[in-house]
Amino acid sequence: MTKILFVCHGNICRSPMAEFILKHMVRQAGWEKQFLIDSAAVSREELGNPVYPPARRVLMAHGIACGAHAARQITKADYSAYDLLIGMDRSNLSGMRRIFGGDAEGKLQLLLDFTGAPRDVADPWYTDDFEAAYRDIEAGCRALLAQLSN
Repeated sequence: MTKILFVCHGNICRSPMAEFILKHMVRQAGWEKQFLIDSAAVSREELGNPVYPPARRVLMAHGIACGAHAARQITKADYSAYDLLIGMDRSNLSGMRRIFGGDAEGKLQLLLDFTGAPRDVADPWYTDDFEAAYRDIEAGCRALLAQLSN
């Protein structure tokens, strides 16, 4: 089983979008038993909050159900619990390295590094473009799943 944790700043927009998009893709492929997929934050700002309503609406518009979600912060234990810890931007990676005390096993990645256009996923909290975030996250999840299924 491959265990994946998506990480963003507050765990209410990008990382839960990635969690639910990849879960949807895995379910469509019939690979649910091969993956454990979750999401978390580097900050404590949104602890306990659900998926941000505009992010939830974009997922629903694309036919992706958003299950129960309560934002949580990553913990040092997450490093050993997951095979891949995938940040949405370089700031997330920096926060992850700080909390984990580095990346001795090379588990930390940026989502769009799996694509042919590596860069940060812009934070829709600030850009207010949840559709663009969806497109980037979907592309990253497709590329990640393609790499993991080879």
